[in-house]
Amino acid sequence: MTTTDHRPATAAGQVEGASQPGRPRPDPVPPGGTAWRYAAAALVLSLTLAVGFFAGRAGAPATGPAPQTASTAHLGHGPGGLEVSRDGWTLTLDTPSLTAGRPGELAFRITDAASAALTAFQENHERRMHLILVGRDLSGYQHVHPEMSADGTWRVTVTPTAPGPLRAIADFWPQGAPAGVTLGVDVPVPGRYAAGPLAPPEETILVDGYTVTLDGGLRAGESNQVLVWLGHDGRPVDDLQRHLGAYGHLVALRQGDLAYLHVHPAAASQPSSVVAFGVTVPSAGTYRLFFEFRHLDEVRVAAFTVTV
Repeated sequence: MTTTDHRPATAAGQVEGASQPGRPRPDPVPPGGTAWRYAAAALVLSLTLAVGFFAGRAGAPATGPAPQTASTAHLGHGPGGLEVSRDGWTLTLDTPSLTAGRPGELAFRITDAASAALTAFQENHERRMHLILVGRDLSGYQHVHPEMSADGTWRVTVTPTAPGPLRAIADFWPQGAPAGVTLGVDVPVPGRYAAGPLAPPEETILVDGYTVTLDGGLRAGESNQVLVWLGHDGRPVDDLQRHLGAYGHLVALRQGDLAYLHVHPAAASQPSSVVAFGVTVPSAGTYRLFFEFRHLDEVRVAAFTVTV
């Protein structure tokens, strides 16, 4: 996964950027101006959000993960990742600490009330376990997929970018459960911790030569439609590859407590230069939206700061 950052270089090289209406920027879509963009957006929304986002709001039965539709994995819950235990499950960390700048194995289990490890997981977005790693200042973002051994221990090699608490957020769905679960825990990374400033809002950012634009404001307590536009060398990128079952993946985190928010990918039968999402933020505040996309067989990440 390739990323970019205006802060001092880190091992992972994180993307930093965000949304500020009215700021001059390169346009990732062909000439035609704003009218063309919103006409295209209307078409995308009618073809994808009607299938995915609005269907999800209608509340389809949660019988299992449904790729390419609005996620029902956390239906009925508020923000996730704030608790180490929830719904009878606990995120049990088996790694006492990691070292900044050095690869290390992060091991953990999902345990029940009797401390027995869960071994039966359903796939959600093409994986049985999604693990988000991020510093308390929202830097050093990583989205990884650990491997589980027979005893229920999940393992993955990670390299923390700096000392300080590293937040680990596990997003999973127990086999047979009506909904998914998101748990969070801090992983110690010893050393002198100095929180970096959050990137300022930008409407458009550059990631490895790609122009990535975030369209759509956020209102607390509402389902918001967000569009992400992609361009390269002045032309739209209309040949995205699927990433985790969709033509784009979005992770939203709230500054301060690092709440993991519900982000719903819209269904799409073919790639386009615009990717649609449904985003629900529970409160006013500042959020980081990490947009992951796959093109030319490489996953890249663009990060936006949005204030509600």
